[in-house]
Amino acid sequence: MCAVLAFERAPGLIMDLPQFLENFLQALTAGLLTGAIYGLVCVGLSLIFGVMRVINFAHGDFMMLGMYVAFYAFGMLAAVPLFGEWLSPYLAALFAGPVIFVAGMLVHKLLVSRVTGMRASALASEGHYAQLILTLGIALVLQNGALYLFGSAPVSIQTPLASTAWLVGPLHGERVEIFVNQGQSIAALIALAVVLVFVAVMNRTRLGKALRAAADNPVAAVYMGIDVARAHRLAFGLGVAITAIGGGLLASSISFQPYVGLEYVIVMYAGVVLGGLGSVPGAFLGGLTIGLVQQLSTLFLPNQLQNAAIFVMFLVIVLLRPQGLFGTAARRT
Repeated sequence: MCAVLAFERAPGLIMDLPQFLENFLQALTAGLLTGAIYGLVCVGLSLIFGVMRVINFAHGDFMMLGMYVAFYAFGMLAAVPLFGEWLSPYLAALFAGPVIFVAGMLVHKLLVSRVTGMRASALASEGHYAQLILTLGIALVLQNGALYLFGSAPVSIQTPLASTAWLVGPLHGERVEIFVNQGQSIAALIALAVVLVFVAVMNRTRLGKALRAAADNPVAAVYMGIDVARAHRLAFGLGVAITAIGGGLLASSISFQPYVGLEYVIVMYAGVVLGGLGSVPGAFLGGLTIGLVQQLSTLFLPNQLQNAAIFVMFLVIVLLRPQGLFGTAARRT
């Protein structure tokens, strides 16, 4: 009887296979495109933590500011005939980087520098409570300031590319077709390009060497003539600028409001820890992994449980490999 039931069910399973394959490839494509932007924002957070060893609770809110800068810059750039609605969203996202870089430098100079760097050595025996409270306070100020300035209504960057897709297929006997969103594809390529440029800067320029020296051993860096305070300020500015670009790229695919940073800062930290603390390539791959898990989980779980799937995987990896997927177990001296 079991054999008969299995035979009766087999045709149904075979009929469902092309549909499952199409859903899987669609989710895989969406995960790669979304994960590339997640990887970019994770790289910004990893830079700040890697150089300064600061847990920045306000990081998601700098991303939110980048979204609003891109939103208003898009309104101005779209009116220019040379750019129009096709090129303007991506130029606006890149424009958010320098604007938030300046804001990050000011925030570090006026506030964050008081509880980090060489000045914070006296606080080391008491833990990092001052840093945590300060960054949490900055997050609250940014959230409520944005609420006052921009209002609570969700907004997004509406572009023609965000609602159009390339068709890949048909595959598997003309029964499988994949739609690749054009706007997300271009945003993912820009995110990858920004990461590659940043890695080249870190590996091949004096600025990158100074940042790495300040991260590895601040005291020795001072004796070598490196201005550690300036290195930390640049690291903070670059970190929030990179994340602002990621936020600007996300702004054309999601709606956002002043509290959107709170939703993404947890995802950022999960990606950084998964990739390995202090590893820039690991942070990008960690963000990519988060995007894949988030989208592939929709094959088996409701959309409301996407973040639950992320943290189940996060807990499993932390249990099996505490240093992260791409990190190395090391002890700082």
